[in-house]
Amino acid sequence: MRVPFAIIAILTVTAGSVAALESSRGAAQPATPRHGGPVLVELYQSQGCSSCPPADVNVNALADRSDVVALSFGVTYWDDLGWRDTFAKPQFTERQWDFARFNHQGNVATPQVWINGNRTIVGNNRTELEASIRDASAEGPALAILDGNVAVAAGHASSQGADVWVANFDPRTVQVAIRAGENGGRTIPHRNIVHQLTKVGHWTGTSAKYALPRAAPGLATAVFLQAGRGGPVIAATKAGDS
Repeated sequence: MRVPFAIIAILTVTAGSVAALESSRGAAQPATPRHGGPVLVELYQSQGCSSCPPADVNVNALADRSDVVALSFGVTYWDDLGWRDTFAKPQFTERQWDFARFNHQGNVATPQVWINGNRTIVGNNRTELEASIRDASAEGPALAILDGNVAVAAGHASSQGADVWVANFDPRTVQVAIRAGENGGRTIPHRNIVHQLTKVGHWTGTSAKYALPRAAPGLATAVFLQAGRGGPVIAATKAGDS
């Protein structure tokens, strides 16, 4: 886990995760989540962080699985250390901070993975990542993406309801040549990089439809319901899996 100089990471990780920060484990068999629909896996990474490439590889390997919605978010706090991340946005850094504040963590770091918004691990450990997906549950309403809308079925909602988010991401493998900084001279493959993240509505338990935002050609669509800023994700889907 790398943190930029004065930033100190406070994360819920196991000793095994810490020992595996600079290497990825062997591939595990795909795991079906214990309950409900697809599991939302969010990677927070930077092209300027030398610990991130193994986590990129691990999350890239999830991209085609139907039981997972894997998204990669570029964060900005490595940008002044030699290489400016070509995909990073302040909005994505703020989203990572939302998780930290909601879960009473003092800081953020890379590479960090959030599983359904309620469990965090270091992204470099493939075995732990697979186990976290296997143990996750998503018991929110059914979601469907169709004809320019996302349909949310009726279901149980907490008193605060859930925000409806749309992530537009690049499903291709994009090879990024890094010319400076800690990863200078390397070419790093990225998949499912998020380019646009939009809140399109608020769900309160009744069936509803929400219009999808316009997205650049070639971008795929994922939708998820989240119980407030930094809160747990109760349902997720992506185009083709609904």
